[in-house]
Order: sequence, then C-alpha cells, then structure tokens
Amino acid sequence: MKTGTCIRIVGLMLALFVAISASAQALNSGAQPIALNATLGESLTLTLSASTVNFTLAAGSATNAGSTNITATTAWVLKPGRTAVGVYAYFATAASALTDGAGDNIPSSAFYIADNAGASTALTNTVAFGGANAGLQLANVAITAANRSASRTDVMAYNINLTGGALPQLPAGTYTGTLNIQAQATP
Repeated sequence: MKTGTCIRIVGLMLALFVAISASAQALNSGAQPIALNATLGESLTLTLSASTVNFTLAAGSATNAGSTNITATTAWVLKPGRTAVGVYAYFATAASALTDGAGDNIPSSAFYIADNAGASTALTNTVAFGGANAGLQLANVAITAANRSASRTDVMAYNINLTGGALPQLPAGTYTGTLNIQAQATP
C-alpha cells in the first residue's frame, strides 16, 4: 500500500471516529426553574373522648361522682411568637351550672374536676372563656421551639358536691347543664 493511501485511510478513520464520538455525546437543554412554596398553617384542636356525663345525685352528699371520666386531647402546631397553650373548663354562668329549669340551680362552685388524678377543684375562677367565677384552668403549657408542634392529654373525673348553702335542700328533679372545654394559644 502506498504511503499516501495509508495516510488517507488513517485520516478517514480518524474523521469517522471523531464523528462517531461527537454523536455519542449528551445534548442538554437549558435548566428551567420551578419555584416551590409550602405553607404549614397554625392549628389548635381539642377533642373529647365522650360528650355526656351522668350523675346520680344524693341529697346533701359531698360525693356524687360522674358516670365516666372524659379525656380531652389538645394538639397544636404554632408559629414562633406563641408563648403558651391553656386548656380551660367553664360554664356560661356561675350561678346555674346545672338547672332544673324551674329556678333550682347547682352552681359552678359545687361542680368539681380532678384533672389527671390531681386534686378535685371547683369551677370558681374567672378564665379566658365563660362566666365570671365559673371556670377552671386545667393546663398552661409554656411554648418553646421544642414544643411548637405537640399535644397534651387531660383525663377529667367529675363530682358534684351538694353540701354547701341551699344545696342540701335541692328538690328532686332532673338537672342539666353544659360544661365547655376549650384551648387557647396566646401570643
């Protein structure tokens, strides 16, 4: 073979190799950005394990326990700047937590809650909700960076004490009322 022919063949092979190599390289488009926005909203929820408690009252008795305990589960996801979560039990009015509708009333001062097996306490405080002197703060949780997303449980046992004031003379009848449980996140 002649030298010129060999050079041409080698040149042709080199050109073919370059062409094949060039076609095997990746071809990329330009990057197209997508802006991402995610929002985790604040939330505060309170759920109850039941919505009714029954009492069988004994005239003049200090011990009239409720038929069941109720568990309140409070859960929250809060923004920075919130300082506390409070959980409250309250009635609309202190004078008539329960009533027979005929003017005979059981006041909030005779209604007791033992929260998480603690001391039984009458609803005689003014709290964030409800009537004056008709409530009880069950919890006050300080909020930090470590518990902005958390929950707590309050197991409430109930009692009606019929020993004070005119309560020993309470007439027979059916007494009804509404106890409210509510949570609040404060700034």
